[in-house]
Amino acid sequence: MVPFLGLDLHADVRLYAPSMTPLTHPTRIRLSDPLASAPDLTGRRAVVTGGSSGLGLITTRALVQRGAQVVIGARDTTRAERTRDHLIAELILPADRLIVAPLDLIDPYSVREFAKTVSDAPLDLLVLNAGISSVPLRHDHAGIESQFATNHLGHFALTGHLLPALEPGVDPRIVTVSSALYTGATLDLDDLSSRTTYSPGRAYSRSKLANVIFAIELQRRLTARGSTIRSFAAHPGMARTPLHATYASAATRVLTKAVSRVIGRDPEPADIGVLTAALNHEATPTLFWGPTGSKTAPDALGQPFAAVASDPAAAAALWSKSEQLSGVGILS
Repeated sequence: MVPFLGLDLHADVRLYAPSMTPLTHPTRIRLSDPLASAPDLTGRRAVVTGGSSGLGLITTRALVQRGAQVVIGARDTTRAERTRDHLIAELILPADRLIVAPLDLIDPYSVREFAKTVSDAPLDLLVLNAGISSVPLRHDHAGIESQFATNHLGHFALTGHLLPALEPGVDPRIVTVSSALYTGATLDLDDLSSRTTYSPGRAYSRSKLANVIFAIELQRRLTARGSTIRSFAAHPGMARTPLHATYASAATRVLTKAVSRVIGRDPEPADIGVLTAALNHEATPTLFWGPTGSKTAPDALGQPFAAVASDPAAAAALWSKSEQLSGVGILS
């Protein structure tokens, strides 16, 4: 399976006139220029995992430009610090507005230590952006396939550690960055090692399905507890990011690069769904947010989640398995 196939096919732009905002369909919301009403973030704190490259860098830049202090969780802190220094110089920011802290999502100890670093003060926004895509078969310390362990389990545990810091935040939100590919995935919780049959693309899609199920179930549990924290899921469509350079197959890398040149978006416009979920007051957690329309100045489209991500039994099973594997209980 080639991981980019099917991306951005959910957005039926023929239903809408691009000059109007917002436009609604019985099951969709399309927002034009969704960041025009974004709030001043002065005094607010945000965490962006993988916030020093690709979509994460666009998210980081947008948040600090609006006044937020951003903590970047990065595996390669040397590269992340170079990016931080460049942004501070470019945007003329105080040094404490942009902080880099080590975070390796596949390592539970690293996740715990990162959470300790950032949870000493209220947190207003958590963007679960970091991820790996279609890599050769590797496993975490417990034998779990690395894409599931990194993209889902690491973020699951980090969220559990940071919920207390988010609770007193201002309009606190958690945005889980997934992919439209989740709709074709299968959540096989009985073979998370993938030792017998491993497809890099299918494993990636499974991790993205887990992301969406997690975001939906987290919102349900937060609502049941009366929490003010909201959980969103978003996607970038077909984006030209460094993630595509990690495919194990050279042919896939070449094909993906060619296709992304034709139909893909640069990271900045591709990130509009993530930023809408993070900042727009009309965005609702009941919809999956991503770009639609123009490649350079897209609108944000919120659409219903597919049935594969909306099964309560599957959500309960994923939650239980995630708590077991991560050792972190969340709202249980």
